[in-house]
Amino acid sequence: MTFTLPPLPYAYDALGQYMSKETLEYHHDKHHQAYVTNGNNALKGTEWEGKSLEEIVKGSFGKNPAVFNNAGQHYNHIHFWSWMKPNGGGTKLPGKLEKKINEDLGGFEKFKTDFQAAGVGQFGSGWCWLQVKNGKLEISKTPNGENPLVHGATPILGCDVWEHSYYIDYRNRRPDYLKAFVENLVNWEYVESLFEKA
Repeated sequence: MTFTLPPLPYAYDALGQYMSKETLEYHHDKHHQAYVTNGNNALKGTEWEGKSLEEIVKGSFGKNPAVFNNAGQHYNHIHFWSWMKPNGGGTKLPGKLEKKINEDLGGFEKFKTDFQAAGVGQFGSGWCWLQVKNGKLEISKTPNGENPLVHGATPILGCDVWEHSYYIDYRNRRPDYLKAFVENLVNWEYVESLFEKA
């Protein structure tokens, strides 16, 4: 498959004070576009040409860093834009997902604390995740462009903690960015749709 940059599912200024128009213009139009362009170039002539994005991510991990890094980040960002929405966050979760968070993660407040801690604790660039593994919800973190797919899990929510995701708006205050993401940006309906497929 050829990678293509998807349009944002909302206007560049739709996330308001929590993620600025300038951040989204740089992050989506420049950074994500670079993963698409470099990924397409890296794929040429490899065994992964013509495969699905998930197959490319899983197959190239540990074998071809140029393909993996760009494919992984393309996958991560396709979902990242949909993991946010205007007037997102809040404490009202879809029923099945809320029940599972209560069962597996000790409730929504504990989930919030632990998810944010995973993001703060990721040294350098990377992601923090809510994932499904062996039928259970877990919180994890990965460096760089890695994601739960390469560790036998399915990501249903991820937050990008590369500095380009927050530095324009929050400077070095990563904890504040993660708090704003969980409390004001998360599109829980999209998370639920991935949870139901996982």
